Amino acid sequence: MKCFEENIWKEDEYTYRASYGFIPNIHAYLHDDDTNRDCMIVVPGGGYCMCVPPEAEIVAKVFYEQGMNAFVLTYTTDITMSVPLKKQPMEDISRAVRSVRANSDKYHIAGKKIIICGFSAGAHVCGSLAVHFDDIKDMDERLNAVSNRPDGVILSYPVITAGKYTHEYSIQALLGKDPSAEEIDYFSLEKNVKDDTPPCFLWQTEPDDAVPVINSYMFAQALREKNIYHAHYVFPTGIHGLSVANDDFFNGIFGEPYTMKQVFLAVEAVKAGKGIDVSDERRKELEIQFSDDAPAPPEFVHDKNLRYEVGLWPQLAKIWMGRI
Repeated sequence: MKCFEENIWKEDEYTYRASYGFIPNIHAYLHDDDTNRDCMIVVPGGGYCMCVPPEAEIVAKVFYEQGMNAFVLTYTTDITMSVPLKKQPMEDISRAVRSVRANSDKYHIAGKKIIICGFSAGAHVCGSLAVHFDDIKDMDERLNAVSNRPDGVILSYPVITAGKYTHEYSIQALLGKDPSAEEIDYFSLEKNVKDDTPPCFLWQTEPDDAVPVINSYMFAQALREKNIYHAHYVFPTGIHGLSVANDDFFNGIFGEPYTMKQVFLAVEAVKAGKGIDVSDERRKELEIQFSDDAPAPPEFVHDKNLRYEVGLWPQLAKIWMGRI
């Protein structure tokens, strides 16, 4: 397996104000041969505050084992919830798709499909590209000539709407506390499905305790109305955040936590009094959350049957990918 990391922006291209030295990147998991393969770009969730490790390397390796070449995108987030992200995460994934496609010979994916797979807020990033890909112009003229439309999109327990049934904190980190009506409509993805939206695969659990399951229903209905090829699975049990629901996941074996780099840089800056527009209240919250004596998260209790139920979704997605 070839593993490496590459920034998707040059330093003079990336202008997000609260980057704290971080530049969005892709982390590769490529087969060590010259065979051209389909490509998966994995986009972790984390409420637009972070990119969480349980939805990163562990997912990329599942698709790698299915025979794909895979990447994990660490896009722009804001743990301080102080500088609204706006379109930056969508521009990150657009640049990632264009960069990977432009280097298809190097990555051994020439002539093959590029699929993007997002989780929770990361699914909102993917869904935003799916419905707004033709809005995003790249500042690099060479890359702008390369299509940023993915060949397929997998949305796992997705944040879809910015309206009534949204995940409030995700949209607050994305748009701030007082978004305009136009912004809410633009980032309510169910309102923006078009005739050329790429094929989609959605899955969620009915009792999702963070993102109401109606999100995936709303998007599936919008896809149906536009006759977009899609699959939609709703599992009867399971909480939010189940990732690939395999043995490694339930044993806490998620892989390297490289997606947390931007969070640690931001928290370090806040603790040093160098946070950008960070309120005293948020600073105190972060100091407690990331202190050495912060309480451990509650132990994850799960139903072992989830491995044989929710854990089926990657196989179902593989079948779906073979049909698009």
